[in-house]
Amino acid sequence: MARSSTSNKDLMSQARERLRGQWKTPVLVTLGYGIIYAIANLSEVLSLIFGLILSGPIALSFVYFYLAFIREQRLDINELKQGFSRFVPALLTQLLATLFILLWMLLLIIPGIMAALSYAVVFYVRHDQPELGPLEALKRSKALMYGNRWKLFCLGCRFFGWILLSILTLLIGFIWLLPYMQTTSALFYEDLLRSEAEETQLLTA
Repeated sequence: MARSSTSNKDLMSQARERLRGQWKTPVLVTLGYGIIYAIANLSEVLSLIFGLILSGPIALSFVYFYLAFIREQRLDINELKQGFSRFVPALLTQLLATLFILLWMLLLIIPGIMAALSYAVVFYVRHDQPELGPLEALKRSKALMYGNRWKLFCLGCRFFGWILLSILTLLIGFIWLLPYMQTTSALFYEDLLRSEAEETQLLTA
């Protein structure tokens, strides 16, 4: 079990530093996503299609975008196509994750939240290990998050004030908040991988 070694405060600070002077592209991406989301919610059918069919590929596209950013210090909008080039695996992964979370929710709210946290990095896993099937990717995400779920929950809580402020600005604030949250999430995942590698190195030394 590898625990994330970087504090949530430092992860958020690193995210702000990475975004410094580079807000334009992620803001435009978030704005485009917001327009698509607003259109999808004009009808129940479009909302269902968006929620069940497109949410997985879109989530994977965001992962490609932000991992390319933090790993290569660049923002390449072309990375957003990648999630749709792997449409079926992304769709199946999203459907299975949603199913498992809902099944746990049938028991109690807390087990459902724990399941959601366990699968929080599944699309990052899909990015780095495309050879894994949906179930394998979910298991890998669960393994990475073991011992780190509370930390991720606390990280999410740190954004609560910003979320309230964004709501008070008639949602306009989310155009900047979502890139901040996505960058922090990508850095959290990178920290999980780094901690796992360090632990493995110590065990094999």
